[in-house]
Amino acid sequence: MGKRSPRILIVEPVSSGTRLVEDCRALGAQVVVASADSGDRLLSDRLRDLADQVLTVETNDGEALARAIGRVLPLDAVLPGVELSVPSAAHVGHLLGLTSLSPDTAAWVRNKALMRSRAASMGVRVPRFVEARSVDEAEKAASEVGFPCVLKPVDSSGSVHVSRADDLSELRSAYLRMEDDRRLDLGRTAGSHVLVEEYVQGPEYSADGYVQDGRVSVCSLTRKLLGPEPYFVELGHIVSPENASPEIIDQVEQYVRHVLAALQISFGPFHCELRISADGPILIEIGARLPGDRITDLIELATGVSLSRVMVAAYLGLPPESAEAFGTAQAKCAGIRFFDASEKRSFTKLEGWTDLTARPDVIETGLNFHPGDDIPSLEDFRGRIGYAIFTADSVQQAEQTWLDLGDAIRVI
Repeated sequence: MGKRSPRILIVEPVSSGTRLVEDCRALGAQVVVASADSGDRLLSDRLRDLADQVLTVETNDGEALARAIGRVLPLDAVLPGVELSVPSAAHVGHLLGLTSLSPDTAAWVRNKALMRSRAASMGVRVPRFVEARSVDEAEKAASEVGFPCVLKPVDSSGSVHVSRADDLSELRSAYLRMEDDRRLDLGRTAGSHVLVEEYVQGPEYSADGYVQDGRVSVCSLTRKLLGPEPYFVELGHIVSPENASPEIIDQVEQYVRHVLAALQISFGPFHCELRISADGPILIEIGARLPGDRITDLIELATGVSLSRVMVAAYLGLPPESAEAFGTAQAKCAGIRFFDASEKRSFTKLEGWTDLTARPDVIETGLNFHPGDDIPSLEDFRGRIGYAIFTADSVQQAEQTWLDLGDAIRVI
């Protein structure tokens, strides 16, 4: 990547952000990690070993983060390792004169109310929405939006407290559950600021890709496989060139270009979640970051493109080729199946797990809970107990494999 080893700071590497640490190190960069290093942000031993330096700091505190970063200058790039750290990384990068998102763009992609308002003002079709900060305001908002509607915190992630409501009683109950929930996700509660928005019918996808020199490359139109409503828990993703017709793919690419231009995402990776309604694509949300849920790995398996290496190069102001971002696909299709506890709050064993892990099309498995652990209900990503990554020769085979894997496990 050049004669001098670049010095790169990664703010809170969580989920796909761990790939950034791995790839920076593999590319010969010096890696500094800033992390609260506690709770669900606790660094693994492997990440500690890969990092040249760890800054232990509350990364949700912008001033504390800026002071900590002052001790590790100079830096060549500041990368967000998770959605939550996009604004802080942009702020620090902007102050240091490094390649970074503008503070405005970082705010738009982080706060869904700002995202909706900005996109709509620039002519992007978005769901009808109204902001609310109390249960009474939420009920009033629903009377404007209509039922069914979706309640969504403006700055959470992982589908936390995102739910469909078919009447005022369901809306009120969902809002109060959110307001009373004191659990932390990356050091923050869901808060009380929400969107009440139109429920959009249609299959759900994410357009995953990157922007380089003004050119938009969509690497994957990733199929989403969701759990039962009223929640929107992602129980699987499939990466395949056959996920949609050429006409739909063309519509999505044009729409995504419009979204990117409206929010001024001018470089680096993007993860644009959308539904294909009867009137065409419509924005659910967009992140100027790597996709989570191992989608980054699925894309690399099925296309050979490493979005994490694309991101490293972009933040260094270099072409992706300099980071060896383009390799060879290892499969025609790749997918992931997430497992739940079938309404149980704990388990003693997972019957069929050993046979599942031995399947030749399953290339990786993992569990988030141990026998006897308390398991949250399946309302968001926290209720998923494990996963299996698999490959397939067609999208039809991938869909069947996703179903078969779900049927193969019995929670005891």
